[in-house]
Amino acid sequence: MRSFERFITIDWTGAKGSRHKAIEVADCAPGDAAPVRVPPPGKYWSRQAVLAFVQDLAREKSRALIGFDFSFAPPFADAGCYLPGFSAPATGPDFWAFVEENSHDEDLGAASLIEGLLRPHFYFGSNCGPKARFLRLRACEAAFNAQGGGKPSSIFDCVGAAQVAKASFAGMRLLHHLREQGVAIWPFDPLPAAGPVVVEIYCRAFLRLAGGRGLKLRDGPSLDAALASLGSRPAGLTGPLPDHLTDVLVSSAGLRHIAASPHVWQPSFLTPELALTEGWTFGVA
Repeated sequence: MRSFERFITIDWTGAKGSRHKAIEVADCAPGDAAPVRVPPPGKYWSRQAVLAFVQDLAREKSRALIGFDFSFAPPFADAGCYLPGFSAPATGPDFWAFVEENSHDEDLGAASLIEGLLRPHFYFGSNCGPKARFLRLRACEAAFNAQGGGKPSSIFDCVGAAQVAKASFAGMRLLHHLREQGVAIWPFDPLPAAGPVVVEIYCRAFLRLAGGRGLKLRDGPSLDAALASLGSRPAGLTGPLPDHLTDVLVSSAGLRHIAASPHVWQPSFLTPELALTEGWTFGVA
């Protein structure tokens, strides 16, 4: 077990461009202090700016637990590979390197890889054939669903507002750069004795942990009620609030709330093979 001095969560995006209103970052300290918004270096965060932010934490050897809301790898266990019929690496870190090598979009984007070389593996609409054959899920997603959390989106579904494909593949580029710098990515890497640790989170799971149904929060009283359920003092924000912000504020408090629980670091269904190929969503135990 590790102790942490900061609990940081990032709501991520795979949108094209280099400035993203959808990216929000929150941070909270140990104890019951309310989580706070981390302002971007400009008007909005870029993915590169988030990368630099985490790299700075690594250089400072900060004891930060950092949660990103995207899928760290595609499914592997169901087919014995990531992309049936396509020659691809067979571990998460090697797959991240593959995504980085074959993605040339600005700001760590990966849309061109999904829409080009890997397009046959993704569902873009009815012209792709039956949707069901694309909707593969990882073991952690199946476990979350079985526990009543609801069915998460498949990383191969590119249709609708809930699609996570582009965000996840852009995130894999970020993970590649972080790991090159020596940042530990759990559970692909062992838990280090010092320095930051990056984990995959699912904001909706923390909203449910706070006593809700996983629905978005858009006002101060609803946010403060969720924070109180997670042992946090109120944020005290007023007026209409964007759900990207409330997601990360609740998730930051939620990350702190569960981080000292041994079972979240040793999920019962997490095998060594899954840890190396698919990874796991932190908190699904």
